[in-house]
Amino acid sequence: MIKKIGILTSGGDCPGLNATIRGIAKALYQIFGNNIQIIGVLDGFSGLINDNWKEMHADDFNGILTRGGTILGTKRTPFKLMRVVEEDKVDKVAKMKENYHKMKLDCLFCLGGNGTHKTANLLSEEGLNIIALPKTIDNDIWGTDVSFGFHTAVDIATEVIDRIHTTATSHRRVMVIELMGNKTGWLTLYSGIAGGADIILIPEKPYDINNVVLALNERCAIGKGFSILAVAEGAYDIKEAKMKRKKRMALRAENGETTATNRIAKQIEKLTGLETRVAVPGHIQRGGSPSAYDRILTTQFGTYAAKLAQQSKFGVAVAMVNNIVVDHPLSDVAGKTKFVPLDGGMVKVAKRMGISLG
Repeated sequence: MIKKIGILTSGGDCPGLNATIRGIAKALYQIFGNNIQIIGVLDGFSGLINDNWKEMHADDFNGILTRGGTILGTKRTPFKLMRVVEEDKVDKVAKMKENYHKMKLDCLFCLGGNGTHKTANLLSEEGLNIIALPKTIDNDIWGTDVSFGFHTAVDIATEVIDRIHTTATSHRRVMVIELMGNKTGWLTLYSGIAGGADIILIPEKPYDINNVVLALNERCAIGKGFSILAVAEGAYDIKEAKMKRKKRMALRAENGETTATNRIAKQIEKLTGLETRVAVPGHIQRGGSPSAYDRILTTQFGTYAAKLAQQSKFGVAVAMVNNIVVDHPLSDVAGKTKFVPLDGGMVKVAKRMGISLG
């Protein structure tokens, strides 16, 4: 019987982490009553490695449904370094296993994105009882239609685009908005459509700057004096698509172009003469209170994860498929990225709306 469980949050923070923690905890108390003990592992896998944790009580989970960030703290501990013994001489995997058993855990819930799922799978393969839950504003975790935090980030990014619209219209400018998404363009695509962007550039489809310029000139020709570009931070052009990422970044650095948006803005001004500005909302996109949608989603995920623990079903990742909460083997999820399909529904919607994808 499950008596003691741990919860950790790893990777970047996002809206909904606390709501998920709450969903897990409240469901566990409903299932096991006072027979369950909950341990909060602090600062993600770093806390598991360094034996940094605290015992939690029912009151700790009150009032956190709407709270942003994570009450447990988080830290990026790259998966690629998990089996690397660095200068501190610490065997990270051995330490995580040792501290898991030292805390006498029956199960550990790992809330996080792709890197978290890979480390969770590693620990599962090492014999620990692990359940993972999908957190990321990038929405790029394989096997789930949606991850928590995504819809809130879409709401925030859409509001940014809405507000940029007014200044773009007033000054008759081209506004290039850099949105989060290094490998995938889900956030940029959804918020770009919701915010009425004229051009959307995502990593899955390398852009041709000539096509971007053509779209801008066509708008000018019909009297549209402003344009909005929603650009994923990981977007790159057709020439860069032939290069490895390190070479792309080195070339940009040589040219003084630290980001794709800065480069695009310079090219637009040079090729069109249109006044162009860059807007970078940055970490605002993953801050603040979760939306109503994400509060419901996290509660669904959290309570389902508690049920999995009750059933002693471990080595799995929680997911949403066709509006039904399910679970997949962690080994099927870890190491895979869910990219925007270029023949998918939302790309077709954008095209039907006359939005240029570069």
